[in-house]
Amino acid sequence: MTAVQGLFGGAAAGGSDLLLEAPLVQAVQEADASAGLLYLLPPGADYLQLTVLTGISRRIVSPWEQVWLSARAPVADAVRERRLLWLHDYEEVARRYPRTALLLPEAFALAIAPITTDAAVWGGLALMWPGAHPPELAQREADALQSCCRRLGLLLERAADSDHPVLPGREPRLIPTLRARAPAAAEALAAFDFAERLPEGCCALDLDGRITFVTAVAAELVGAEIPDLLGALPWEALPWLDDPGFEDLYRAAVISRRSLSFTALRPPDRRLTFQLHPDAGGLSVLITPAAVSDSAGTPPPRHPPEPAAPGRANVLYHLLHLAATLAEAVGVRDVLERVASQLMSAFDIQGLALLTAEEGRLRVIGQRGFTATLMDRFDATLLTDETPGAQALTSGVPSFFATTEDLVRAYPHVVVLEDIAACAFFPLIASGSPVGLLVLGYDRPFPWTPQERAVLTSLAGLIAQALDRAILYDAQHHLARSLQAGLLPAVLPAVPGLDVAARYLPAGRTIDVGGDFYDLVRLDAHTAAAAIGDVQGHNVNAAALMGQVRTAVHATAGAPPGEVLARTNRLLTDMDANLLTSCLYVHLDLARHRARLATAGHLPPICRHPDGRTEVLTLPPGLLLGVDPDADYPTIEVPFHPGTTLALYTDGLVEAPGCDIEEAMSSLADRLAQSPPGPMSALAETLVQRTEPCAPHTDDIALLLIHHTPHETRQPDK
Repeated sequence: MTAVQGLFGGAAAGGSDLLLEAPLVQAVQEADASAGLLYLLPPGADYLQLTVLTGISRRIVSPWEQVWLSARAPVADAVRERRLLWLHDYEEVARRYPRTALLLPEAFALAIAPITTDAAVWGGLALMWPGAHPPELAQREADALQSCCRRLGLLLERAADSDHPVLPGREPRLIPTLRARAPAAAEALAAFDFAERLPEGCCALDLDGRITFVTAVAAELVGAEIPDLLGALPWEALPWLDDPGFEDLYRAAVISRRSLSFTALRPPDRRLTFQLHPDAGGLSVLITPAAVSDSAGTPPPRHPPEPAAPGRANVLYHLLHLAATLAEAVGVRDVLERVASQLMSAFDIQGLALLTAEEGRLRVIGQRGFTATLMDRFDATLLTDETPGAQALTSGVPSFFATTEDLVRAYPHVVVLEDIAACAFFPLIASGSPVGLLVLGYDRPFPWTPQERAVLTSLAGLIAQALDRAILYDAQHHLARSLQAGLLPAVLPAVPGLDVAARYLPAGRTIDVGGDFYDLVRLDAHTAAAAIGDVQGHNVNAAALMGQVRTAVHATAGAPPGEVLARTNRLLTDMDANLLTSCLYVHLDLARHRARLATAGHLPPICRHPDGRTEVLTLPPGLLLGVDPDADYPTIEVPFHPGTTLALYTDGLVEAPGCDIEEAMSSLADRLAQSPPGPMSALAETLVQRTEPCAPHTDDIALLLIHHTPHETRQPDK
């Protein structure tokens, strides 16, 4: 392996994703879809990786080659929520997925389903149709999609069970569209002669937009030589076509499968009409001189820009996408992943690293394509050192080294990048302050044009702002989570005769502190008390009040449940906190096998009886804490025999937009009934697993499970 190969990665993937091609092609054919995309969820990852595609250009879908499960994207929603997602109305797409609509401004229909088995989620499968598809997904189309997902799920599960998991390759594998028939050599030559005899110019583009065939008439009309056109993108080979609008028309034709046309000005004064005729394999283009009568219905002539690479259409496309992507980035890791997935493919970069400036040193926060040894040399570099990275950050000026010789001439004592053919260093400055450094590496000499330097410098500005926000977010998130953890019990007490487990999940990726709480108090050898509640709001005030409520309940534990809540209520009304609080208090008497409960506006607990039957307990209502200082909280008593389990929870576990709360509680009771016997820690994981990571939740979740053990006591789980 050469030094450059060692620097930028090893050999290509082994090709296990070949197993996925046949099911994908079959699904596309059975559903009469125009394109298919198959995503895999790598083991332990929280993102989906595009692995195999057919019927659509990788150039078009490159912004979605890697999709975070938490992202607001169609494939992420379908996989995370484990449901079939159907999109047809373009206005709905723009409303629900504005970035998708912005980058694909052409009507299309999309059906996505998760690839699952009983054991795991393996990925997602998307089928696409032109916008002319009927508003509803046909049953045979849905059957083809879901049948393929089942087949793929079993295939992926068997491969994983045999210790040969199917993993995404370095790049998505494009399956060429099958031709109805393959012409013989004589027939192909006759077709070539036929095209050459036509008075109009003809050329063919593949799905990526590259010219695969062009006639002599077409070459003469556009003013270029055939060898210069073959294999090139039209808007790169012909500077006067380097306009975002022309590439948008190509993209629209591929997605919509509709014939489109446009007129462009070939300098100095020749206007040409281009007719695009797409199918599953690419586009046929007919080129003719524009008739005078065409002028009334065509846009004004396009004036030629200065030749430059990359083309303006390509630059604007990726600039727009990166800006939209970074706007959704949250933490530092988010920024790194989104920058790497977008920039490296768009600008043919082999190595990318992000560093932050901390206490006078550069710190590597992540990289793609570089070796660990190289990053170790970068890490902890003093900003006062005479290195290209430190100099770029302190000076605020990007530096470009087109060859290794250029680097050595500028920094003769630096050997950090000795195996890289070309590299660039971009200072990341936000609000006038240095935030970090972006390092790009290439495996070949790379003489940047002035436009490329300007584009990359602009992108570095976007990255700097996103990184600055992400660093602040991570710091606040860590502080919020530390505060939250400090307000909840570090360890639940051991109570003989009880197996207890608790779980707390914060709401999504918010940095706010929630007001959900739970507690367990050992009173004596045969009695204990449990409480769960929810303070209104997600902020420091809610967290502080939550801590006071928990302390008040803990201090009065042992008194009758109604009295505990009444005392806590008077405390809150005296404090005039203006925050409503729900609470459920349970007194457990293990010797008498009974539980006494009272509620202050909290959701009712669920009881699983020793025979496995479950019910949502009906409690007499009580006002929320902090409303009326004279409120009364009635108490009820229920049996609590050995083998009984009580589930106490907050609304985040059962509430979701558009979901009926009664049905959600009934569903939770069913899941509790169907859960196999075992420790409460395992049951707690089972009950919250739908919310992490496969279903969205917008509120904190607290869960407290209390099981009366018939025999020896289990140690409580945290």
